[in-house]
Amino acid sequence: MTDEPYRLLHTAPPVEAYLRLRAESGLSPKRADQARAALPGSWAAVHIVETATGTPVAMGRVIGDGGWYFHIADMAVLPGHQRQGLGDRVLTELLAQIRAEAPAGAWVTLMADPPGRRLYARHGFLETAPDSLGMALTL
Repeated sequence: MTDEPYRLLHTAPPVEAYLRLRAESGLSPKRADQARAALPGSWAAVHIVETATGTPVAMGRVIGDGGWYFHIADMAVLPGHQRQGLGDRVLTELLAQIRAEAPAGAWVTLMADPPGRRLYARHGFLETAPDSLGMALTL
């Protein structure tokens, strides 16, 4: 057994863990049918498990077209595991995958809630307002 408390896996978490991570970390809750459709459509995904238990405690994924657009989504860390660098580890890995595989000039975007803004800024993300403004439509 390793002495590392956490292990990063290069896959999305299982559906039930994905739903739990979203809900317990403060992201909007989703249904299992939504998760089953969304997760296989990820361009890239990682999650972190607690080594001792195998329990998923953090995740993030990239959705995109593989050529120009790459959107960081579903960044989540369970409250009991926050402030230990897990969000940074997830984001670092996702950006490394984009840098390694995306064509030059790729556009990487995300929606930044207040708790994550400092993390994203440390990785070079800049606010786009007032030149552009995030917009959404819920169907």
